[in-house]
Amino acid sequence: MTENTFPLHNADAIVNFYRNEVLTGQEAKQFTKGDLTPVPRPEAVQTLYMRILHLLYRFRPECHSMVPLLENIQYPGYHEGATAIMSVYTRMRQFLPMCLVYDFSLNDLLAPKKQKTLVILSAIMNFLHFRKERMVLMLEKQAKFRADMDKLQTYTRGNREAEKKIEQLTTIPPEQQAEADELAAALSELQATTVHEYQEVNVKNDNIAEWKTKIAEKTQKLSQVKVDVSNLKEDITKLKSQIVESPEELKSQKEKMKEAAKKIKNSIVKTDEYVVEMQNRVQSVAHTEAELQQMNSLLQDLESSMNNTRLRQEEYQELLVQSEKMQKELKSLCSEEVQLKRALGMKLDKECKQNIRRQKKRETTEQHVQEVLGQCNQIHQKREEMADKIQAITGETRQLKAKIKSLRDVCSKETEKAQALYDTLSTSMDGLHKRIEMHITDLKLHQDV
Repeated sequence: MTENTFPLHNADAIVNFYRNEVLTGQEAKQFTKGDLTPVPRPEAVQTLYMRILHLLYRFRPECHSMVPLLENIQYPGYHEGATAIMSVYTRMRQFLPMCLVYDFSLNDLLAPKKQKTLVILSAIMNFLHFRKERMVLMLEKQAKFRADMDKLQTYTRGNREAEKKIEQLTTIPPEQQAEADELAAALSELQATTVHEYQEVNVKNDNIAEWKTKIAEKTQKLSQVKVDVSNLKEDITKLKSQIVESPEELKSQKEKMKEAAKKIKNSIVKTDEYVVEMQNRVQSVAHTEAELQQMNSLLQDLESSMNNTRLRQEEYQELLVQSEKMQKELKSLCSEEVQLKRALGMKLDKECKQNIRRQKKRETTEQHVQEVLGQCNQIHQKREEMADKIQAITGETRQLKAKIKSLRDVCSKETEKAQALYDTLSTSMDGLHKRIEMHITDLKLHQDV
């Protein structure tokens, strides 16, 4: 008892707790500290244990005093006093190990001690606190379970409504089925034409890129030619400054310069023609770009329509995803519901079995009580018969006592008479003995003479 895992309380706390939580009515008012200290009263401790058993197991206090009156039991009245104490003792021996008390004995009921009873009551107090907390948690779980069931019902209703809406959105009415088929065919045709136009546009863009590269190369060549012309002009100015007076060299140089100028003019003409051709090509390219812009505008319109269709498809897919999620949640909730229903079924089966057992026990107890009452009635009848017999026997004994008294009186009188006769006979016998002795002595004396 020194290594308990529950707190030990004083007598005041124990009395207040059991008056508020266990006892009711007059028992709570009459239960005081004096019932536990300095020497506990056995009657108060026994009634308190009975009330604790009634609170925990619904075992009524009057059920402790029921004697199983069988045919083999002789004198069942002798067992009435000990059955209540033995019943409380056996049930407390079964209950107290749950409170971590393992050394409960019969003396704790018949002659309880202060410290031991306070330890046992504090252990039961700790168990009742734990039981109350568990009951609160179980009530909270039941409330949460009911709320979850309500949520599950609302979710199932919402899922049904969402499925109905999805069916309404996905199903096309028969009136608009032909239009939907026409729109689907038109969309497929538009998609095919847009793909073909995209391919043509890509080819034209590739051609434009090639022409742009060629134009860039030609412009670079033109810039290089211009640079060469400027360099030649600088060389001409330098050569003019270094002209020699010899006419032959001047003529040769002029001819060379004329040839170079003709070449440059021919190259410039060629470049101008090439530039004109390139400008024409650029104009054609601009025209094609305008056409491409128109095509792009058409494609943008198609893209906007396609985006709208994609948005609708995405919304539809989102709705499908939401419906799948809701279905998954429904499946999980259904599985939880099935588990909860199984748990409820198990609990209901256990409760039904317990109720059946309780009904059987009640029926057996009622039958037993009826049998006990019948046996008690038989016992009372036998007691009345025995009482009548005892009264008759007492009357006979009184008569016998009166006869015995009268006989004793007669006997006393006769004994007195016999005593008187005995006394007279004894005195006469003594006298005879003396005379006989005297005669004997006389005879002896005559013989001697």
